[in-house]
Amino acid sequence: MSEIRKHYFLEEHCIIASGRSKRPSAPKVCESEEASSDCVFCAGSEDRTPPATAVYKNGEILQDSDKQNVKDWNIRCIPNLFPALSPDAKDPDLSDFTVSKGYGFHEVIIENPSHDNRIHLSSDEEILLLMQAYQDRVKYYQAKDGIKYVSLFKNWGKKAGASLPHTHSQLIAVPLMPSCLSKEMDVIKKRDICPYCDIVKKERGMERLIYENEYFIAIAPYFSMVPYEILILPIKHINHLSALTDEMLLSLGDCIRYSVSRLDETIPELTYNYMFFQLEHEEEYHFNVRIKPVTSIAAGFEKNTGIYINTMPPEIAVDHLLNRD
Repeated sequence: MSEIRKHYFLEEHCIIASGRSKRPSAPKVCESEEASSDCVFCAGSEDRTPPATAVYKNGEILQDSDKQNVKDWNIRCIPNLFPALSPDAKDPDLSDFTVSKGYGFHEVIIENPSHDNRIHLSSDEEILLLMQAYQDRVKYYQAKDGIKYVSLFKNWGKKAGASLPHTHSQLIAVPLMPSCLSKEMDVIKKRDICPYCDIVKKERGMERLIYENEYFIAIAPYFSMVPYEILILPIKHINHLSALTDEMLLSLGDCIRYSVSRLDETIPELTYNYMFFQLEHEEEYHFNVRIKPVTSIAAGFEKNTGIYINTMPPEIAVDHLLNRD
């Protein structure tokens, strides 16, 4: 029997088609796997990308110079070669529509020099450095004039939007507030308590809990739009990545690493997106990370209604993820 489930606190709905709970087949990460010798993100190919805006190496943050690129790096951040927005954008000529110049920044965060690295195989040292780099780059672009939001995300696999198989994340700094977050804040400000704190309180004792460490929990949310969706929340209220200490960053990275490892163990080579949601100047907002595997394509009903049909009830998904089935 199917269920129509309402979001925890928004006027959004999804359909849980519990009668169709077979595990989805595993989409391949990349239909045409690229050899490491051809990969522009691998160590040794630094001259094949734009000069790095930040290079993390042995505890230092460096930059490429006009004459020489930094070698033997741990994490390398470069401008996207085909940016969605540009700091040099000019005012458009259009006058008949609401339009402004495409100002912003678009950066690629190359997470590891090794072509075969996967985030769920990272050591504590590697995962902490990545979370620190995330924090540094978000803070750096959040401070730029005219920037109102910094979108931080990872696309893993071709079907999830990754154009290259070498593990990397992306950051896009935009001069506006995303409407989805504005809508959340409209609801949050009307509440006496933070709805995300309420989710943490209620879900920690439920069957949808996947993982918990000192500072974070991972759950299969009651309102799951796609099979094996995962929501990561800080146990204590924090609104932005910049508020996390190194100890908390390691805890966050551990939670992401464990969640991705369970996805990979359950469905090898499953493609996914993970996305950071945060608001620097809204203390009422509750920082969160959402992992959404790509197991199907949004079709007419989803695009027509905004209501997603999920064939994997989150309660059953947790059993699969934790090998309880």
